[in-house]
Amino acid sequence: MSKINTDAVTFIGERLCLNFANTASWHNREQPIERLINYETLVYWSKQMEIITLSQEKHLLEQAEISPHQAEKALANAIELREAIFRLFKAVATGQQGNSLDLAILNKYVNQAYSLVEITPKNRGYAFTFYKGQQEMNCMLWPIVQSAVNLLLSEDINRVKLCEGEPCGVLFCDVSRNKSRRWCSMEDCGNRAKAQRHYKKKISQKQLPKA
Repeated sequence: MSKINTDAVTFIGERLCLNFANTASWHNREQPIERLINYETLVYWSKQMEIITLSQEKHLLEQAEISPHQAEKALANAIELREAIFRLFKAVATGQQGNSLDLAILNKYVNQAYSLVEITPKNRGYAFTFYKGQQEMNCMLWPIVQSAVNLLLSEDINRVKLCEGEPCGVLFCDVSRNKSRRWCSMEDCGNRAKAQRHYKKKISQKQLPKA
């Protein structure tokens, strides 16, 4: 089995589709760093996000061994969907109009996902499930699509933000009460911004004329 990039897993987006968009590092620069380096990493990420079961994980990895070409195709589809989601929600976060091509890509996967959907009993109510497609190699894409649709159509769309640390590119849903979150995390871009402010203040103080 190919090496798995565990760094692909982050939960800072607060929504599944945004966590998926964040599987590329420095996403807002010309050449982002790809974290989904192979299909195995995509499967690992999906299991960590709890959108596939342990038995699905085992099945998908076995299928990838048998059909590496199909695994590569599923990974390419995932990255195509991810990039469309990233650009659409980046547009939302920056107050821009989403690109019609990106919307067309998302709609392509919406059509595929919703052709597999079923309403099934769950506890005392019902749930939206993709049981018909759970053995397909791109089955992890359907819950991601559902998450993107739900967020685009909800009031929480106004909480979608892009990390202010350029060119970080992390997207997140600001769940703070006063919508005050600015960074992917205070430990990362937040600390960098703090250090830059401190450095600029120190330089400006050195440049002040002596009394």
